Amino acid sequence: MDMGDNGMFGGGAAAGGNAAGQFPLEQWFYEMPICTRFWTTATIATSILVQCHIITPFQLFYSFRAVFVKNQYWRLLTTFLYFGPLSLDLLFHVFFLQRYSRLLEESSGRSPAQFSWLLLYATVLLLGLSPLLSIPFLGSALSSSLVYIWSRRNPETRLSFLGLLVFTAPYLPWVLMAFSLVLHGTVPKDEICGVIVGHSMSPFPSSLFTFTLFHLSQDRVSCQKFILTRQ
Repeated sequence: MDMGDNGMFGGGAAAGGNAAGQFPLEQWFYEMPICTRFWTTATIATSILVQCHIITPFQLFYSFRAVFVKNQYWRLLTTFLYFGPLSLDLLFHVFFLQRYSRLLEESSGRSPAQFSWLLLYATVLLLGLSPLLSIPFLGSALSSSLVYIWSRRNPETRLSFLGLLVFTAPYLPWVLMAFSLVLHGTVPKDEICGVIVGHSMSPFPSSLFTFTLFHLSQDRVSCQKFILTRQ
């Protein structure tokens, strides 16, 4: 399957037409699965709030001391939401965030539970690595890990870069690293960290997260039945 004809890195099938009464941007927004929609919206909103000086990046980054000593628990979430000020670089990040997060979430089935567990595993691993690698903002790392997982689950998918370079999906993380190297002169640590986390999770089938969720649900039901029996 060739996905290289719609955008910078592939594209899938285009929508057959706009839903009645919806503008293209509105349709694009509501077609996103719920987890991807929340993450994309929160990312854009966070950058707007920083741009308007309502909040500052210093209130958003992850710090072990700030979270667990000063009880600033919101940083566990906001570290994954800030990708920088309003700029072309932010649009680039939002494009990859919503695209590959959406593809993974849509392939996880109708319920968002399975994809939510995948996100939880990835965020916990990244939060554990953050103090070791001195990465205060983890949004790019999480996005990179999702790109890596998607690329490993779709090894036969063909992508193209600007219509010039055609490659299969497993090479996508390395193409992105090369692109960052050309733009910035270095490969960001967060992208490398995301690939490491994605690689540690990719050997596990997607059914693992459903299996875990199923057993947690079964344990909860069993516990409730035990309490009712005891009463």
